[in-house]
Amino acid sequence: MVREGLARRRVGDVGFRWRGEDVSRVEAFTDAVFAFAVTLLVVSLEVPKTFDELLVDMRGFFAFAICFALLLAVWYEHYKFFRRYGLRDTPTIWLNSVLLFLVLFYVYPLKFVFTLWMNQLLGFSEKEMIESSQVPLLMLVYGAGFIAIQLVFVLMYLRAYSLRHTLELDTHELSVTREETQGYLLNVSVGLASVAIAAFGGSGAVSWAGLVYLLIFPLQTINGRVMGSRRRRKESAQTAAEANTDGEGP
Repeated sequence: MVREGLARRRVGDVGFRWRGEDVSRVEAFTDAVFAFAVTLLVVSLEVPKTFDELLVDMRGFFAFAICFALLLAVWYEHYKFFRRYGLRDTPTIWLNSVLLFLVLFYVYPLKFVFTLWMNQLLGFSEKEMIESSQVPLLMLVYGAGFIAIQLVFVLMYLRAYSLRHTLELDTHELSVTREETQGYLLNVSVGLASVAIAAFGGSGAVSWAGLVYLLIFPLQTINGRVMGSRRRRKESAQTAAEANTDGEGP
């Protein structure tokens, strides 16, 4: 299993003590659900019978690659959370169940959005796929799913933070937990901006409802740098304080 291999090599974290060394049944079930979701993304479950059918299927390659990467990103975030905190309590299991429900439910909207986008970029006809008046509603559906998934991660990290004393999170780990929570809240804000544009901007502004998601990259970079800078300052101050304490000793 990929999750077990990554866990043995401690891939994905530096300076964060792992509390979830073993792969739980919750994680095993999650892996099965993600595998099924990837299966639903496949361009066609039927083997093409002619070369023309093969070419038609190959048109969906780039859309499939993007959707696969996005699902993999969600899976990796899930993997990091359970390695860091190792939570198996009832609230976490329920939140994980909601996450899996959302992943399965929004596989087809995800595939539809990026298939439509790639068809536009590559010059393929998308008239049979959707009418221009329906695009804002499509972006509303996509945005709602994106926001919901980000909110589930927010609640999962808030759950871990509420158990900080039980988990014995140190200063560095608390800072990382707050950084992750803030990062997901920033994603929620981007999703809300997209939904607002799709809802009130009309068909003329609907392209901005998609482009606004590009803000995620600079926002996450700023969040990481700000929180990383704070951690370094605190660690430097703590090191200096310990050095002064040692210097005052007998």
